[in-house]
Parts: sequence; C-alpha cells; structure tokens
Amino acid sequence: MNLVTVSGPPSVGKTSVILKTIESIKNRGLKVGVVKFDCLYTDDDILYEKAGIEVRKGLSGGLCPDHYFVSNIEEVVDWGIKHGFDLLISESAGLCNRCSPYINGINAVCVIDNLSGIGTPKKIGPMLKSADIVVITKGDIVSQAEREVFASRVHSVNPKAVILHVNGLTGQGSFELSTLLFSEDDHITSLKGKTLRFSMPSALCSYCLGETRIGESYQMGNVRKIDLGKEQ
Repeated sequence: MNLVTVSGPPSVGKTSVILKTIESIKNRGLKVGVVKFDCLYTDDDILYEKAGIEVRKGLSGGLCPDHYFVSNIEEVVDWGIKHGFDLLISESAGLCNRCSPYINGINAVCVIDNLSGIGTPKKIGPMLKSADIVVITKGDIVSQAEREVFASRVHSVNPKAVILHVNGLTGQGSFELSTLLFSEDDHITSLKGKTLRFSMPSALCSYCLGETRIGESYQMGNVRKIDLGKEQ
C-alpha cells in the first residue's frame, strides 16, 4: 500500500482537491481509502462516503491534532492494509502554520490557497517547507500575475517541491496530481522505525494540563515570555 499525507491551513480546499484527485486515481483501477483527522467536528467523511470512498475519521478533541495524528497513524496504516487499499490518503485537520505532520519516506502534500496573501508562504513553517508536493488552490479567483507571484514565493520557501495548481471545483490539475501520488516503488507494510521530518510544537505547561486562570503564579512548565524591551 502507498500512504500519502495531505495537510494545510483551514479552508484551503484539501477535501475538494482529494475528492477530484481520487476520481482520476480510480480510473486507473486502484482502490483508495481516506482517513480524516480533525479537531472538534467534521462532516468531510460524509462527502467521501457519497463519492463511494471508504473513510474513517478521528477527532483530537482537546489534544493537539498533530500529536493525535502521530499517536494513531500506525493503526491507520494497519487498517488500510487489512482493507486491501492500493493507496491510503491521510488528511489532516486545518493546521496552524507551525505544525508538521510529515513522515520521512512518505509522500507529503501541502495545500495552500492564492487568497492567503503573497507573504503567507514565508509565514508557514515545516508544513510547507518540508512538503514534496505543494498544491495551490483558488487560482481562478486571482489574476495570472498574482498566481505566478504566489507560486514564486512558494518556490523560494521550498525549491525542491513540485508545485501544482489545482481547482477543487472543476478538478483542473487533479489528474496531474494523481500521477504523483501512487508509485509501485513506494509500498509500505508498517511505519515502525520511521521518523517525522520535523519535531512537533513543544509545550507542556499548566494550560496544557487544564489550567484556565491567568497569571504568572499559575504558569508552570514550558513557558516562554515575550520580550517587551526595557522600561525607560
């Protein structure tokens, strides 16, 4: 089975891109499954079911969705292999720009949109910088010049990635993406021993453990303070 991890900020069109891409993959006679990770709520699994795609979802609740992903991805892979999928797609929650749900040796796709601003690529950390493929959506809403400038900014941040423009509504560009997601050479049977491409966001403080009161006397553990400069 091949495994692909797809991530990106909220509402960039990850699910729409995946649905259109799976249409092209199925035309090759391949069996595809999806696991959707989210935080509090998602009905994306209903969209996959309507398209006839085997899907499971997991909600992280009060946990960091990235930590939840890493804690469960091995079981997810076992589930996909038992169901005989040729390709299993893991779709992340809409993540903060610091998150990094990518695994060494596993195809990694980052989805971002043209409407986020030309300065956005520099604000996104490992989620964009360590991706193998960067999919840019909503290009039909902006001009050709804006598309090219945005793609150039993405390239400057991650020069090694393949950059594709995909329209989640019409499916334009999804066939090209589908050709990059499955390879006979990328089969896996387990994730044991594999490593993350980048470390997780680190925090173990009183607020992680349920504290709600504000004040320095309530702050313990891994706490970082802002530098406001010296008082005159």
